[in-house]
Amino acid sequence: MPEKIVDLHIHSRYSRACSPDLDLPKIAKACEQKGIDIVVTGDFTHPAWIRHIKENLSESAQGVFKLKDDSSVTRFILGTEISCIYKHKGITRRVHLLILAPSIEAVEKFNAILESKGVNIRSDGRPIMGLSAKDVLRIILDIDPRFMMIPAHAWTPWFAVFGSKSGYNSLEECFEELTSHIRAIETGLSSDPTMNHRLSALDNITLVSNSDAHSLNNLGREANVLKLSDNFTYNEIIEVIKSGDKKKFLYTIEFYPEEGKYHYDGHAVCGVCLSPIESKAKKLICPKCKKNVTVGVLHRVEDLADRKPDFAKASTGKGRKNIKEKFIPHKYIVPLKEIIAKVFGVGVSSKKVVKEYEAIIKKLGNEFSVLLHREIKEIESAVSDKNIAVAIASMRSGKVKVKPGYDGVFGSVEVVLPEQKINKK
Repeated sequence: MPEKIVDLHIHSRYSRACSPDLDLPKIAKACEQKGIDIVVTGDFTHPAWIRHIKENLSESAQGVFKLKDDSSVTRFILGTEISCIYKHKGITRRVHLLILAPSIEAVEKFNAILESKGVNIRSDGRPIMGLSAKDVLRIILDIDPRFMMIPAHAWTPWFAVFGSKSGYNSLEECFEELTSHIRAIETGLSSDPTMNHRLSALDNITLVSNSDAHSLNNLGREANVLKLSDNFTYNEIIEVIKSGDKKKFLYTIEFYPEEGKYHYDGHAVCGVCLSPIESKAKKLICPKCKKNVTVGVLHRVEDLADRKPDFAKASTGKGRKNIKEKFIPHKYIVPLKEIIAKVFGVGVSSKKVVKEYEAIIKKLGNEFSVLLHREIKEIESAVSDKNIAVAIASMRSGKVKVKPGYDGVFGSVEVVLPEQKINKK
């Protein structure tokens, strides 16, 4: 059974603040360059995008689609993100949800129901609706029980099921009697599996990682590696995710969570970044303007956690080994263009970076192959600056220096430390 890299959360050109290059043929080509085998279509609630899907894709297996012109090996499944903003128990909730669908027919039934309930599905690829997360879950299950709902970037402050600004303290609070249908959550860029394992309530929930890409460059910045049959179907993919079977769900590909833009607490306007300990000492008040700081993901995890930070590293303790054996492994990456840019000291979109990236891919294969599998000596022979190979080795070993993100400001990862750097002759 071959390994497949899967990205379950992207957007189209019809979502706000997204690249106009996000059409299906370009997405397919970019996925090949990245090494992504299966990607969601994104944004299937938008009428213009579902037309684009129907015009460009044909079903190659149950619930799995390909480009009609067979110009790419990339496969698609139907998926979208929605934004639910509603009052529940006297509190305004803002919860983003991923929805995976088994067929275009099921998608069109869902879209029709949303319109009948007054949802404006034309305004944005990620529509905003006044329906509750539970209401939407009930709707999709009534249409077809093969639909799957996954809470998106579950910890981010403003729009997430566990978000500090408008979320819940548990899945049960949000989904009530339908909670058993929530079998996975998306960890998001600012958290990683190790952080999520601090909550015993998530021990039987599969942790998935996806890019939430708003541009072609960001496809696959997080992803999932599944072992699937040669003629895999939508149902097979969903069952692997639901079961969390480590023999088939091999690992997730992760951002260093510190690089995510909500990892620490802080106040971006004032340039104030605080660890949870620091912000608690300041009673969550910005020391500069005296307004409330945005409580980040690490802080929120610590508020809800019933395990210590070193839980995942420890190997002893009652039942701990058995629990740890259930956890799906993960690997950290820094995107290849970001690595090249850091080595060259230029912007990610610069011509120098693009030229080097394309040369490496041409010599060594797709990006994930380079980041995860190629021998360092092979990489050294394919790059114009050996510090790129040094940086990839550092990334793989975790020998990096991180500066945490906060309140919408991305963090940074230094992949070539001064003592590691090779001086060019």
